[in-house]
Amino acid sequence: MSYQSAAGRWVLAIAVLGSGLALLDSTVVNVALPDIGRDLHASTSTLQWILNGYLLTLASLILLGGSLGDRYGRRRIFVFGTTLFTASSLLCAIAPNAELLVAARLLQGVGGALLTPGSLAMIESSFRPADRSRAIGAWSGLGGVAAALGPLVGGYLVGAVSWRAIFLINLPIGVFVVLMAPRHVPETRDPTASGHLDFPGAVLAALGLAGVTYALIEAPGQGLSPSILLTGIGGLAAFAAFLATERRSANPMLPLSMFSSRQFSAANGVTFVVYAALGGVFFLLVSFLQISLGYSPIEAGAASLPITALMLLLSARSGALAQRIGARVPLTVGPLVIAAGLLLMTRIQVGDSYVSSVLPAVIVFGLGLTLVVAPVTATVLAAADERHSGMASGVNNAVARVAGLLAVAVLPVIAGLTGEKFYDPSAMVDGFHVAMVACAGLAAAGAILAWLTISSEVLEVEPEPGGSSPAEVLGQFSCGVGGTPMRPGREAGDAAADVARLGRTKEAQLA
Repeated sequence: MSYQSAAGRWVLAIAVLGSGLALLDSTVVNVALPDIGRDLHASTSTLQWILNGYLLTLASLILLGGSLGDRYGRRRIFVFGTTLFTASSLLCAIAPNAELLVAARLLQGVGGALLTPGSLAMIESSFRPADRSRAIGAWSGLGGVAAALGPLVGGYLVGAVSWRAIFLINLPIGVFVVLMAPRHVPETRDPTASGHLDFPGAVLAALGLAGVTYALIEAPGQGLSPSILLTGIGGLAAFAAFLATERRSANPMLPLSMFSSRQFSAANGVTFVVYAALGGVFFLLVSFLQISLGYSPIEAGAASLPITALMLLLSARSGALAQRIGARVPLTVGPLVIAAGLLLMTRIQVGDSYVSSVLPAVIVFGLGLTLVVAPVTATVLAAADERHSGMASGVNNAVARVAGLLAVAVLPVIAGLTGEKFYDPSAMVDGFHVAMVACAGLAAAGAILAWLTISSEVLEVEPEPGGSSPAEVLGQFSCGVGGTPMRPGREAGDAAADVARLGRTKEAQLA
């Protein structure tokens, strides 16, 4: 269909609204954590589960969600995911206690894993080749706006209404998407999809993440009890079984052969370390501003807006820079700039103004982030076999989310913010400073890893005829604050054609 047609605009609107639900919830809940904790009398470990429950199921199932869409219909799985996400949002809003809220967040993550890959896949499969780039660019920009507005809207709703309102706002959007998608979005699927889906791999991945995460979160409060040890060991055993299953499976959720590429493995290693630091920052910064500095929820939500603005303005340029000079330098300098921004955050004290203390640290941090996101994803795409381009970016996105999940589990222990200390203003100041030093160390480790492992030539690839280089394609993707930019989580049926319809010709680049 045409981008200018009414049918095209409907498809774009539905895809953006669906993905916007997941984007809003990836940024808005952090703002509400202090209020949720006080209202439900939640401990630090419970707050960690409120965040990590969503990330756990999302990261475990997002690759499977793309495969389900290819097999059974992208619109069908997208609508089912949106329905589940909307229903679980209602459960979050009415949860009478923290335990039911955590359970609802787990369901939200399942819904997000099903709808997220389908959102962009519907656009790619519905628009004619000449209009696909424009449609993806619009999807990207509007998705970035949703990510940017999340903390601001969430802060307003928490302050003016209640933390429950951040979940209730999903209901009218979700109902609209569920009703309109069957009317306006054509059903598509991959006719070449065959073989059995890797449900055992998905289950083992979820059990592994759940076991390890549970042990990391609960051990500080309960000690190394037999149940904690058994759960942690069980999680590690599930991971080992997952790797064995993926090695033997004819249709693995995660083709381990992809990691035979040194550059693919290195780029995902850098992603893991750096996004662990980012997960820690976004978990603690808005809570620190509210608990220790007395910011209102809307002020705390707005405090990080410069980061998203810098990402939206500079990420595409960062990708182009990596294409010109190679990925090694941006992926070394970027994490070091992130570390500098985090060390600046350790200087924020009670009574400091936003302009003099918080804003400089946020800007430096955001500038470093812009140097990392596009180049690391470009490196992943360039290092993977063309047949696995969609899977490669899905793996990278999952790695980023798992890193954030583990950071949220471990960081409060390192910072001494366990139990009720999370709500103590003075303890939060000290703990936040310790946490930012730890996150700066992670970012610096990412810089060292990139310098030692990333090749300067990895992005020196010729575009396919009528196509674009990996870094240029990234300019069409949304801001990667919550996770690295993601293409549809599916196998590319014809990689050359897939890249070609996303870019300009080589001759046009040289003209």
